[in-house]
Amino acid sequence: MAKDKKAAFGGYSINFDGCNDTLTAVFGDKPIPPSEMTKKLWAYVKRKRLGHK
Repeated sequence: MAKDKKAAFGGYSINFDGCNDTLTAVFGDKPIPPSEMTKKLWAYVKRKRLGHK
């Protein structure tokens, strides 16, 4: 195994423990494309300070 292998997700770990928000609260109730889902998910992670390097 290579020594220089990077951690997944650029080294971020995301912990959703203690979050009670529903998917509708995070993504809305209308269908959205995957790219928009990704943007909303990262905005949620940043807003709730769930990502740790």
